[in-house]
Order: sequence, then structure tokens, then C-alpha cells
Amino acid sequence: MSTPTIAEVMATPEFHQNPYPLYARLRDEQPLYRSPHGVSYVSRYADVDKALRDPRLSNDRDRITRAMAAQQGDNQLMTRLMKKLGRVMTNTDPPDHARLRKLVNKAFSAGRTRDFRPQIQAITDRLLDAAEAAGRRMDLITALAYPLTSSVICALVGVPGDGQARVLTWLRQLENPVDAGLTIEGTEQVVDDLHGYLYDLIHRRRAEPTDDVLSALVNVEEGGDRLGDDEIVSACFVLIGSGYETTMNLIANSVLMLLRHAEQLQLLREKPELLLPAIEEVLRYESPSLQVIRVVAEPLEIAGCALEEGTMLSLLLGAANHDPLRFPDAERFDITRADTRHVSFGSGIHFCLGAPLARLEAAVAVGTLLRRFPDLRLDAEPVAWRPNPSLRGLSRLSVHC
Repeated sequence: MSTPTIAEVMATPEFHQNPYPLYARLRDEQPLYRSPHGVSYVSRYADVDKALRDPRLSNDRDRITRAMAAQQGDNQLMTRLMKKLGRVMTNTDPPDHARLRKLVNKAFSAGRTRDFRPQIQAITDRLLDAAEAAGRRMDLITALAYPLTSSVICALVGVPGDGQARVLTWLRQLENPVDAGLTIEGTEQVVDDLHGYLYDLIHRRRAEPTDDVLSALVNVEEGGDRLGDDEIVSACFVLIGSGYETTMNLIANSVLMLLRHAEQLQLLREKPELLLPAIEEVLRYESPSLQVIRVVAEPLEIAGCALEEGTMLSLLLGAANHDPLRFPDAERFDITRADTRHVSFGSGIHFCLGAPLARLEAAVAVGTLLRRFPDLRLDAEPVAWRPNPSLRGLSRLSVHC
């Protein structure tokens, strides 16, 4: 019987429940593992961090599509969807990336995120009021993490309340078209419906600007350069799609880690000033993003191995964040850890634009939850992790308040 490949192991329930033993084996035995299917996995912190910053590794949509077709066979759905989704800063290389990032960053600024804190707090309070009224037990995902993060990013971008449910339904269908029962044509129709809705919003904001990111994207200008409508739609798609998923996971993962480590939770209750360091330690210890894809654009060497142009790389963020060569006692969850310079938000030019918002939402949600419910505890173990090798998130987190 043949030994299962890394990709096959990553599809098992055991991996979804605990990916870190596999990551440790890769770091120790094959820091660059060449899969029979053509993907090479990078697991050590030094290599992952360097790769994230290396301009010879591409995040370009067309390169990734070609590499996937060459190594995994032509995927009609992926190819057609990538073209429909357009070119945004998350799937471009310089110089296009620099132009798009500069314009989008002016609209989706850290200052705008900070100004949104009162609304984040108000939404959190409303959701916890409802959860408390419904009883002393709740699923943290459906009661707090998902409605908070989805409401916040939709409101921040500028999706009106009566359209948020539709937009989020479309996005969740696109996360996994097969599970949603969509054909290739059906999936393309969902993209068309979402794009049509966003184009309509652009025209409305152009006629009547409001104080939201969409209006800012419509009007942002740098040296006479502006975003086209297609670029605005693609930017909104990425901001909304990525703006709730990882933050939802961060909130739930934070609560789970604190409830599993009673001494750390008690320390945080005694020293509330450790809340932000605690969030950073969760980002390191139980990263919401486990891997990102890059393609070799120019021959280079990683972990002592020569890589040819066109090679597809999986940079294992979750493995890098547990590397004992970078983080002493890496398997210990410690909210007082002095150095938590993780790679959960990436590094280099593709560092996550939404990182300030994710950190803010997690701090507000977790801080408020702990203040309001001093007897908060887990309802059941083991918890169920979602079967996704790229994201680390719970399907449910039942707690007693």
C-alpha cells in the first residue's frame, strides 16, 4: 500500500483536528517537501518568511492558473472564475500590485478602521444581549463571530443592510461551489449576480457618495490615477470575502484557546492589558490562515533545494508559526510571550490589508465577552474544526455563559 501524500493527509479528519504533528514532521525531515502532484510545501519559519518577501515568487492570477493547469490538469471552473473575478492587488505582482495597493489602501485605511470601533462595540453588545436573553448556552460562531464580522465588513465597505444577506450568501456559495450544489455555469451565475449587485452600488455611490469604503474607492485618486469599475468590484469582492472569514476564525480560536488554558485566561482577567498580546499569541498559535500559494517566477533556492520557474509552492504559515527554531517552547500557548512576530497575515508587499480591522474586531469581541461573562466555559470537547487545509476555523463552538 502506497504512502499517502501530504495533500491526502491534509484531507483527513485527523489533520483537520490537529495539523501540528504533520507540520513538525515536515520541518524536521523535509522542510521543502516535493509532492508527487507538483506542489512543493515550505514549512520552516525562516524559509516561509523569506519566501513571502521574495519578488521571484509570484502571486499573479494568470501564473497561478497556468501552474495549476500544468500540475493538476485543466480546471475549467477555476480558470473561468479567476478571469471573472478580475485582477486585484491580492493576485497581481509589481508594478500592477503597487498601483492597486496604493489606491485601495487610501480608501481602506487604518484610520477608517479605528473610527469604526464604536460601531463594532455596538454590534458586539447587541449580539451578546440577544445571546444572553436566549439562555446561558450559545454557539459562539452563529451567535457572535459570524454575525459580527460579516456585519462589520459589509457596513464598512458600504453594503446596505437589505443587501448584506444576499452578498454573504453568494460569497459562501463561492467558497465551496461543490458543497453548494453548483455546476460550472451555476457558479459563474453567482459571480455574475454578485458583480451585478456591486456595479449597481458603484453607480449609486458615484451619484450619492456616503461615508464608506465603496464611496472612497469610487473617488480615490493618486497622481491623476483612479480605479476602474472592474477594479472597484474586484476590490470589494476581496475585502468582503476575506474580511469576515479569517476574523470570524480568529475570534472563535481566541475564545477556545483561552478556555482551554485556564491559567492564561485567569492571567488575562487579572491583567486586562494583556488582551492585545493574547490576540497576537492566538494568531501565532492557532492561525486562522494555514497556507498561501505562490508560483516560482524566476529560478531560486529554498531550504537548499533548487526550484524551477512554474513550480507551485504552498507556504505553510501554521507550520512556520510553530517552528521552535523561531519561537522557543513553540507548542506552549503563552499570552506573555515577548516575541509573537508570526506570519499569519503574510509578509512583504502582500501583507494583509485587513490586519488592523481583524485585530480590532477580535479585541472588542473577546474583551467584551470576558467582561460580561466571568463564568464562561466550554460546553463540550473535542470541538469540530472545519475541513479546510488552508484555513483554521471551527464549525461550532458551544459555550456556557
